[in-house]
Amino acid sequence: MFYQPGLTPHNLPHDPFKACVVPRPIGWISTISPPSSSTTDNGNPAHNLAPYSQFNNLTFDPPYVMFAANQTTTASRKDTVLNAEATGRFVWNLATYDLRDAVNASAEQVDYGVDEFERAGLEKEYSTVLGGGEGPHGDGERVPMVKESPIKFECVHYTTLRLPGNPPMGSVDVVVGRVVGVHIAEWALMDGKVDVRKTRPIARLGYYEYAVVEDTFEMRIPGDGLALAGLEGNAMANSAAGKGKVEEKAKEQLEQDPLNSGLSGVDGQVDKRQVSTDFGAGTKPGDVERLMFEALK
Repeated sequence: MFYQPGLTPHNLPHDPFKACVVPRPIGWISTISPPSSSTTDNGNPAHNLAPYSQFNNLTFDPPYVMFAANQTTTASRKDTVLNAEATGRFVWNLATYDLRDAVNASAEQVDYGVDEFERAGLEKEYSTVLGGGEGPHGDGERVPMVKESPIKFECVHYTTLRLPGNPPMGSVDVVVGRVVGVHIAEWALMDGKVDVRKTRPIARLGYYEYAVVEDTFEMRIPGDGLALAGLEGNAMANSAAGKGKVEEKAKEQLEQDPLNSGLSGVDGQVDKRQVSTDFGAGTKPGDVERLMFEALK
């Protein structure tokens, strides 16, 4: 069969589109309301929890994630999006088979300010970095997390991309966040790896169907070790590779034009404090020192 969405009918009893893109990780996102819109009796921020079936990681060094939230049935933006943008923070909680009923209960569309943790009978714990009182993200309130979930990501809002669609639900907010804190339950680890056979994450399929991950197999792409490190998402290996490329580029500039390179060195060693060369497309001279500093941390 073949059809053109929005132009020709698919002639099936159910729309096949979402069933073709499977399995999809679930973005079980918790947020807090901004102080200006708090609806609790004691004046504290309202707690929100909702699952989104369009969720994924984007890159690993530093790590970013995204979730996409379609508009509601009344053509309004989701509470999660409003909260994440207004407070600049959110938490992703791993949705597991054992928590499937709570995930489903938290998906119900309710009034703004209703606590889905309480409706789903979930115990809370709170973010460590977000609102922890220390560091660049320590101000403000802590974000509640699903205590029973074995893995949680604390995230700061980076940007929202809004894609237009047909009303009432077609328009979507694609929310991107940078991960600044990772929680992994000790029982979920086996031989230094997260064991999905223990966590049993669930994923969305098409229609009203879900899948649970209970088995895995391994394949390694052919090629060099650095490519495998990228496949694994090894930030340490990537930083080490970046450090080597920065030093190589800087040394090349010094050798080509030692008087005008903006570098100084002794016995062929580049002074890292004075690197002033472009490194890669779109990288400004001042970024190189930052790249080198991060690689050396």
